[in-house]
Amino acid sequence: MTNKTRIENEHPGTLDWQITQFQYDYPEHLQASPIIRGLRSSAIEGYASRTSVYPGETLELMVSVQPEGRFEVDIYRLGYYGGDGGRHMLHMGPIEGRKQRMPMETVERLRECGWEPSVTLTVPDDWTSGVYLAKLTREEMPRLQSYAIFIVKARRKTKVLVQVSDLTWQAYNKWPATNSIYDDGSPEMWYQGAGVRVSFDRPYAKYCQIVDAPLSCGSGEFLLWEFPLAYWLEAEGYDVTYCSNLDTHADPDLLMNAEVFISVGHDEYWTREMYENVTRARDAGVSLLFLSGNALYHEIVTYGATEKEPFRSFARQRYFPDERELMGASSFGPGYGDWTVAKPDHWVFEGTGMKAGDRIPGLIGWEYHGEPFKDVDGLEVLARSELIGLQPGEPDIGFAPRAKGDGKHAAVIYPGPRGNWVFNAGTIWWAEALSAPPGHIPAMGALGRTQGPDRRVQQITRNLLARCLK
Repeated sequence: MTNKTRIENEHPGTLDWQITQFQYDYPEHLQASPIIRGLRSSAIEGYASRTSVYPGETLELMVSVQPEGRFEVDIYRLGYYGGDGGRHMLHMGPIEGRKQRMPMETVERLRECGWEPSVTLTVPDDWTSGVYLAKLTREEMPRLQSYAIFIVKARRKTKVLVQVSDLTWQAYNKWPATNSIYDDGSPEMWYQGAGVRVSFDRPYAKYCQIVDAPLSCGSGEFLLWEFPLAYWLEAEGYDVTYCSNLDTHADPDLLMNAEVFISVGHDEYWTREMYENVTRARDAGVSLLFLSGNALYHEIVTYGATEKEPFRSFARQRYFPDERELMGASSFGPGYGDWTVAKPDHWVFEGTGMKAGDRIPGLIGWEYHGEPFKDVDGLEVLARSELIGLQPGEPDIGFAPRAKGDGKHAAVIYPGPRGNWVFNAGTIWWAEALSAPPGHIPAMGALGRTQGPDRRVQQITRNLLARCLK
């Protein structure tokens, strides 16, 4: 099998994929809010008409500029590229930009922009599967910038399929100011009730959790929690393709084309179809690596299927009732601690030199998995860790009645039915210990922080991939 990812990374890279000039709005009526820190960039902002495309397919970029003026679009594929993190793929413009309408808010606090297309792009046949950023830049000084993000997928057989967590990105997207799943218009920090829906038909605001990340505007959560995995996999030379949560929902053939499926970072929101498709892939022999935390926590209900997308908006429906049957452990909210070895003689730890009780400091955060599911045949607990900020028997996230944990993290592994494996690292921050790409902000939460790349986590991940790849 030709390793197209390795060939792709032989192209010259550039650091110019990064945003260097930005400006955020601070609405006057929201100045006193503790969680509104300037999330929207109305000077220039945009979004893609589709979450993911195959080469040869067309997508549109909807862009708004205020005041009106000309802008340029530069498209980059993110990867390793000798350490630069991105490759310049295409320049478009200058383009005449205009201010596009602010959509009315529905009774469900839904905002669907419905903007007019500014740019139409047919993805070239030779573009390699990956995560792509369209960097939007105003022509006049200051040359203010933001991103639009999309995925290029591939129909071919692949060794590793990485799923981006864009349902979670969108659930927490506050654009234009208070329109996430967790906002009902009140000044409270978080709203946990029903009756709120969010749409993909809008830009991603600046990321609003844990860290203040200006570089993220328009890119969802990818640059914070997921890019370190993609960067490391491509630096290591693995053959990798990428997909959206929406692809896992509607295009199960993508899963069957892979030997390993990876969930990364903050992968909280899933549909029932995603769960069933990934379960079928496991049963067919695809290995699953949950290098994530708080995954499969919320099941969503979807709306607005189109010819090109399986849905365009969604609402939180319920807590996932059976996530541990797939992942081997339950999903919880905030919890911080050291990832502590419980079974050092397991092949996962070969070459790490780790002993029972050895710790990887700060690796667990900011949300985690615990409570191993003992009814899974062959399940083994690889790491078991005490968490700080939690009291045994207390709700782990404060707002979820079912999330009663014991204040302990668990990382588990169990064998699949066809010589494959399911591994669950149990922390959002696993990828933080794999690499530190350009522009990446190290993770830090209310009660913990990571130490950056760690050779032991890198070796564990290599061991997993070596055993899972046929």
